[in-house]
Amino acid sequence: MKVGILLPQAAADGAGATWADIAALARQAEDGEVDSLWLIDHFFYLGDGAAIGSETGYHEPWTLLSALAAVTTRVELGTLVLSTSFRPAGMLAKMAATADDVSGGRLILGLGCGWHEPEYTAFGYPFDHRVGRFEDALRTIAPLVHGERVTYLGPYQQVREAKIDPPLIRPRVPLLVAAKGERMLALTAELADQWQTAWFGLPDERYRGRRRALDGALAAAGRDPATIEITVGVDVDEAGGPNSLPFDVGAIADGLDAWRAEGADHVQLGLRPTTPDTVATALEAIARHRR
Repeated sequence: MKVGILLPQAAADGAGATWADIAALARQAEDGEVDSLWLIDHFFYLGDGAAIGSETGYHEPWTLLSALAAVTTRVELGTLVLSTSFRPAGMLAKMAATADDVSGGRLILGLGCGWHEPEYTAFGYPFDHRVGRFEDALRTIAPLVHGERVTYLGPYQQVREAKIDPPLIRPRVPLLVAAKGERMLALTAELADQWQTAWFGLPDERYRGRRRALDGALAAAGRDPATIEITVGVDVDEAGGPNSLPFDVGAIADGLDAWRAEGADHVQLGLRPTTPDTVATALEAIARHRR
């Protein structure tokens, strides 16, 4: 089972919001036994009922990811997940192909339909028909990052004889979709290489219910479950809570053991906070899990 770490993109995440902070954590993680590094895609987060002016802002992930591709050499680099609402589908596919080239073929392109309405309103993006818009984007992006020439004329996205050029440096960029609803799971079963669900502590019935729903979507699509990778976001939070693991080497290692036994192929650890000390704890736990 692969294990990755979600990098901070805001001072509120723990280590600061500068590129120097993020790059240092990425190098620390790569020097350990981590398999992947991940970035989220938000302009900001505004809590329920919070006043304008109290937002937590985040660095833009594609710019960071391209920089990380140039300063790391081994780890996979993924987005957890990009909102297809924020970028035209063809341009997003082109950006993915370029970032994959910069990284030497280490990109995992994680996509979702977005969910945080305040940032849509603030930056002028439509919030209606998000799954329909996502379907148009996915049906455009998936074949493009799998090396095909694409014509797709949907209600929200249209491309005609589009193709990535210069060509991809490998046959396909792995496509991950975060999904739990019926329509999103159907699209995942049809078009994705990897499925992502989050956030959890130990495996529980909430997770197993989502996994059963995915299996149902795969069966409906006539797809072998062995052909899709299962990825799970796991919270590690020093504040504790029923849906997170504590910052304890043994507890994190035991949690990773449990997810491996549950059949997860790739776990992304969300460390709260994310600092050099908490990354060191996670790396020690990953090493113990693998012994």
